[in-house]
Amino acid sequence: MGGAPYLSVIVPAFDEAHRIERSLREITHYLEHRPFPSEVIVVDDGSHDETARLVQAFADAWRSEHVSVRLLRNERNFGKGYSVRRGFLDARGEIVLFTDADLSAPIAEVERLLHLIAVEGADVAFGSRGLDRRFIQKPPTRARQWAGRIFNLLVRLLTGLPFKDTQCGFKAYRRAPLLPIFQHQRIRGFGFDVEILYLARKCGLRLRETPVLWAHAEGTKVRLLRDAWRMALDLMRIRMNDWLGRYRLLTAVAPTIERCPSDAALTRPHDLP
Repeated sequence: MGGAPYLSVIVPAFDEAHRIERSLREITHYLEHRPFPSEVIVVDDGSHDETARLVQAFADAWRSEHVSVRLLRNERNFGKGYSVRRGFLDARGEIVLFTDADLSAPIAEVERLLHLIAVEGADVAFGSRGLDRRFIQKPPTRARQWAGRIFNLLVRLLTGLPFKDTQCGFKAYRRAPLLPIFQHQRIRGFGFDVEILYLARKCGLRLRETPVLWAHAEGTKVRLLRDAWRMALDLMRIRMNDWLGRYRLLTAVAPTIERCPSDAALTRPHDLP
């Protein structure tokens, strides 16, 4: 594919053989009809099934000058945060989108995020299940809903982030200003979302939350009993890292992090509103 892509799509995947081909078809078909070049990067997080083989086969068979597809493989299971970070650092797009492999938020919802970044000047735009419940097409179980509310309360108490939903797996970032933040990322698990938002806010970047269409997908890798306490520990690690000065270098370079001073500073696909 000639030239750098405008959009990079990062798909972290762990044991997703049952749906990864369908998700890749949906993503590439959508991107193929957009007016800008894109790349799709699947980061296989040490899957035990055929995920990596299926992704590589799809990439080998894919033929397009407009959209490229490639696979990165972790030697073992490191965690979702590690995988998204690896994909981000390997991405070349002006804007980097991370989406869950189950496509709980349809790939076409990226238009909302691109609008916030390319038109309204946000540095980070992310989907939310908490702003408008009318966008939720299939809700999770009540237990998961309550767990999400409790976690969001902990996020607000421990980090001061004012958002309704930090964990929706559908986020877009301007690569240039977020690059040093991902380089300083320390959380490898599910709590990485909060760490990235926390550091972006700490550096004075523009963060925007928006409702997106969302449907709970069966087979989620988040287990309430197994992962709830880990995510709570991640929140405490973020604050501890901050108190211990482990983000100090990032804070020191924050004044030099590239920001978008005006809408004109970004390249806009011609069909964005």
